[in-house]
Amino acid sequence: MRISAGPVLTQRALNRALLSRQLLLERAELTVPEAVAHLAGVQAQVPGAPYLGLWSRVSGFDPHDLARRISEMSMVRLVLQRATVHLHTVEDALAWRPLVQPTLDQALRNGFRGELDGLDVAEIAEAGAQLLIEHPRPLAEVGRKLAERWPGRAPAALGAAVAYAAPVMQLPPRGVWGETGRALLAPVTHALGRELGTDLAPDEFVLRYLRAFGPASTSDIRTFTGLAGIRDVVRRLDLRRFADERGRELLDVPDGPLPDPDTPAPPRFLGEFDNVLLGHDDRTRVLPTEHRSKVLLLPARPLLVDGFAAGIWKSGPEGITVRAFAPIPDEEAVVAEGERMLAALWPESERAVRIEPH
Repeated sequence: MRISAGPVLTQRALNRALLSRQLLLERAELTVPEAVAHLAGVQAQVPGAPYLGLWSRVSGFDPHDLARRISEMSMVRLVLQRATVHLHTVEDALAWRPLVQPTLDQALRNGFRGELDGLDVAEIAEAGAQLLIEHPRPLAEVGRKLAERWPGRAPAALGAAVAYAAPVMQLPPRGVWGETGRALLAPVTHALGRELGTDLAPDEFVLRYLRAFGPASTSDIRTFTGLAGIRDVVRRLDLRRFADERGRELLDVPDGPLPDPDTPAPPRFLGEFDNVLLGHDDRTRVLPTEHRSKVLLLPARPLLVDGFAAGIWKSGPEGITVRAFAPIPDEEAVVAEGERMLAALWPESERAVRIEPH
């Protein structure tokens, strides 16, 4: 949507607003559940990614604290935003999972077009849920078992029908720091002993998004939440309105922080698919266009320098290796941050941080 008036926010102003709300300008004095709730969930497609992202956001973050919460299922991993696995508080998982069902239905249709024709997806989902109530299983096994009931149908498509249409979650030890395990699934309500939310009004979901990612366009909101009817939602909310440098309307909560664009941004090491890069339709506020193919939709760990994606990194017994997209002006700050991360998350590794050209 283009508008003719309104305060204009530069790309750098939007970058600093996003970093502030994503707890990346300075680490927050929050508990892990408070931080995850503030962020409207944390991307967890790669099991270890939440630990990396939260270490860069939460003061004094202890990976074993998050591991304990996942083990006791006071925090859960399930398919939600963008039809991908996210880490959520139990309250948000139960409230928001029904809201994204239309998005998951569309993802199922797109991913398995024609393979489920003539079948009742709800019936498949119910049959799969019953299998998972009997005992948790990996999705591939669910698909194979269902193929016995629906012979001639692809097990992968039948399993996907369960993953998207039956609210299920991944059980620990999947996602527990320092442990490995297959992604065993169980119905959310059965595993948690609680019912899904019944309030399907998306207003609070949109407000929570803006508090964590705003100012943002309706396209940005739709990209993250997957909700339909966004324009109707924002019309009834009390929101500030801005414009970006291309004249597009941006929406925001009344009290959303807008730091000075010249606020220093320290280097930050993030996990795979971090939502700071994927939480908008327009990702240029943190991901320069020329680097999109090196980071976007790849299982790559991004490094932010001065608030923008400036490289990717990996860790191992010999420390951290950074592959920089261009020369980094302050390599000492990157090395120091990397050494702190190694000490906190991989104390047994060598405390070495190497920077190489991409």
